[in-house]
Amino acid sequence: MVKPALRSRSLARKYRRTPGGRTVVHYERRKPSQAKCMICHKPLGGVPRLRPVKLRKLPRSSKRPERPYGGVICPRCLRKLLKATIRGG
Repeated sequence: MVKPALRSRSLARKYRRTPGGRTVVHYERRKPSQAKCMICHKPLGGVPRLRPVKLRKLPRSSKRPERPYGGVICPRCLRKLLKATIRGG
């Protein structure tokens, strides 16, 4: 039996085949929920679903879209926001 810390259902179980032909279980933390737009709460594209430790290892250009408010506001809401600021309202 595995150690008690790994018996938790909060860990995802990944079945892996070893080079020797055995199937072993790797216990990993589950993926976090998808990033959502701050205004309309729709899921954001271009933002990976990774734990902070794995996210830290990615280059900056892979963590979020490279535009103003990238990774915070969706492009549709950003367009509305920019139009409102240009009009002065």
